[in-house]
Amino acid sequence: MRLATAASAARMDAGRHQELVEPARRPISGSGPKYDVAIVGGGPAGLTAATYLARFRRSVVVFDAGNPRAALIPLSRNCPGFPEGVGGTELLRRLREQARAYGAEIVEASVSSIEGQQDAFTLSTHSGTIEAFRVVLATGLVDKSPAIAGLQEGIAAGTIGLCPVCDGYETSGKRVGVLGQEEDALKEALFLLTYSKDVVILAKYPDEVGEAVRKQAAISGVEIWDTVDDVSVGADGLDVAMADGSSRQLDMLYSAMGCDVRSELATQIGADCDDKGFILVGPHLETSVPGVYAIGDVAQALNQIAVGFGHAALAATHIHNALRDRDPLHVRSVPA
Repeated sequence: MRLATAASAARMDAGRHQELVEPARRPISGSGPKYDVAIVGGGPAGLTAATYLARFRRSVVVFDAGNPRAALIPLSRNCPGFPEGVGGTELLRRLREQARAYGAEIVEASVSSIEGQQDAFTLSTHSGTIEAFRVVLATGLVDKSPAIAGLQEGIAAGTIGLCPVCDGYETSGKRVGVLGQEEDALKEALFLLTYSKDVVILAKYPDEVGEAVRKQAAISGVEIWDTVDDVSVGADGLDVAMADGSSRQLDMLYSAMGCDVRSELATQIGADCDDKGFILVGPHLETSVPGVYAIGDVAQALNQIAVGFGHAALAATHIHNALRDRDPLHVRSVPA
């Protein structure tokens, strides 16, 4: 990302930048402000879509409920462009700054309902309603977390992980535990063998893990700790208390307990979802409801920031081209 360059260019050419921004911020008369595009969700995908659309000279508003999943990331080392890593809150700050620099509006509010159809959507929040020609859902998901003492501190310290694709590399050579339903836990444990040969599955009772999973774990070299009584965050990792009173230690623990997909608004307006709640989309990230798009973690894909960036670029460009075909005058308003 060349954020400093974009900001410097905007300052050096303030007159032209203002010319580009002001038309996009001017509301259209009606029951509430009308925008070309309303984005629901202020995470990496939603904010990136806002930047693309604003640079297409589209009026765009982002509704940010204030709890993006990315904010939980202590340090992302696989986010493109940050060789030293970047924390989730810092990444979000930069993305907000970038979107605002080109005229995107970011509103701290939750959207309670979406009604209407293509070219005439109405979104309601606690402070009123707005209208939009297109809607982008970037509402993400919520990870199901284990009941562990010191959970938030463990996530912040990097001793409890939610995404082995994101930070599995940092488990290299460490003793790693996985907690979750048997098949999900086995799948994650097998993935983590890429980095460590000391991977264990935690179970409270022996009958929580079936014979087939036990056999596959044994073949692969994954240990299973039965009768785990409690797990807590310690000074140097995690303390695992066993039912017999003994104690064991882990360097890191991954939760493989699944997630709750934030697709309520999609189902409310009639968009198709799969059996897990992920919104079904086409090649341009448009849902089964014309004019409604879904990007990032809420759409079934690899839950990665880089994927959200790609989704945002595809959806924003498709939206701009569709609106351009409907309103060719928009093209002529762009300075040569």
